[in-house]
Amino acid sequence: MITYLLNFLISAVLLTSAQPQSTAAGFKIKVKVKGLADSACYLGNYYGQHQYIKDTVKANAAGELVFEGTEDLPGGIYFVVLPKKKFFEFIVNKEQVFSLETDTSDFVRNMKVKGSPENQLFYDYLRFISDKQKQYEGLKGHLDKLKDNKDSTAVIRKQMDDIDKSVRDYKTNLITNHPETFMSRFMLASKDPDVPDAPILSNGRKDSTFTYYYYRNHYWDNIDFSDDRILRTPVFYNRIKQYFDNVIPQMPDSIIFESDRIIEKARANKEMFKYVIWYLTYTYETSDVMGYDAIFVHLVEKYYMTNQAYWISAKVLENITKRAMKLKPILIGQPAPNMIMQDTTLQLRSMYSLTSHYTILLFWDWSCGHCKAEMPKVKEFYEQKKDSMNFEIFGVCTDTNLMEMKKFLRTYQMHWINVNGPRTITGNASEAYDIYSTPVIYLLDDKKVILAKRLSIEQVADFIRRDMKRRKTLKQ
Repeated sequence: MITYLLNFLISAVLLTSAQPQSTAAGFKIKVKVKGLADSACYLGNYYGQHQYIKDTVKANAAGELVFEGTEDLPGGIYFVVLPKKKFFEFIVNKEQVFSLETDTSDFVRNMKVKGSPENQLFYDYLRFISDKQKQYEGLKGHLDKLKDNKDSTAVIRKQMDDIDKSVRDYKTNLITNHPETFMSRFMLASKDPDVPDAPILSNGRKDSTFTYYYYRNHYWDNIDFSDDRILRTPVFYNRIKQYFDNVIPQMPDSIIFESDRIIEKARANKEMFKYVIWYLTYTYETSDVMGYDAIFVHLVEKYYMTNQAYWISAKVLENITKRAMKLKPILIGQPAPNMIMQDTTLQLRSMYSLTSHYTILLFWDWSCGHCKAEMPKVKEFYEQKKDSMNFEIFGVCTDTNLMEMKKFLRTYQMHWINVNGPRTITGNASEAYDIYSTPVIYLLDDKKVILAKRLSIEQVADFIRRDMKRRKTLKQ
């Protein structure tokens, strides 16, 4: 399926680069790399989960190059890419004129910074982390060799814990002692909330849910949504992805609630607002998780169709609106659009006339190789489970060729209701049900409400059993 948000992404990137910058004298970053000569190098920056190239400069014979421009660079983490995809990072903040000198043998260890105290701080930190990582890996190697010696492993584990603590302390001190720097901002933003001990309940036990809810409720405490510099680091993307993928309940209603809440926080800054809406819309439009299209539809209706997505073109708005309105009638929980079509005897058959507890809508095509592989499985399921699960199949051939349709039905012995999709009085079924490939299965209940969609035949039985159990519970 083609996503209409690809154009939106392009618009967002162009807007980012086109926004007016500071009226200061611009930037000038001198770079010298020993071991580099007469090679093209690139200046780039992070933006969300992507990296973008802003400039290209060729180094001279001495490995010297200069990136410069008449406008300030927006704050964030930038990088210089050298041949063979080697690169090193640096911070751009208030300091826009400085120099970096290093060596291809070890960018971090050999980095010399002039004119940027913040980048000196940054590389001191990187060197500290590099040293601690080597120590930690060395201890881990010893731990693996001595895993059967409890006394020795206990000593090594203590040393590893001490290294972890020293790293945490270093970060904490940096954040505390240099609050004015952007480095402290993005390090704080990457930090998880410190969760206190769970309180003791009246039964004498610790509250087992406290840790989760505290972590969830304080997850965003260290993010300043008014500061769009954090977008030009990998930090914010990792934070928002972690939150929506792993922290909150993975149910459409919960995700919709949290999406609205985080978008409201992001209103503090236009660039943050734009990115958060783009990220959530793109994520849930392109998701393969059943039911997540409801999140996409909600976002389009609430933010795009109300003209809050100020950065997109009229054409992109038209396309994304069409997509959402196409999906809205076939969201899970909606009554399925009726289909009245001709069967192989040219008699009209209505999907809503079926009286079974469940209806399986099966969209197929006689020329589809995947359909040929799946139909024997569908036939076996139909013959074995039809009576016990009280369902009927309403098979819709999406091709107009009635002769080939009949031939396919005979070959695969499809003895359920089969109709020819284009031979209809209720409109284009493929359009109504968003069928862009086959086979596709929808599961409906006795009132023809959509219970599930885009299932494999192996999944249908589980969904029916689950719904039967739910109905039984409701009757009790």
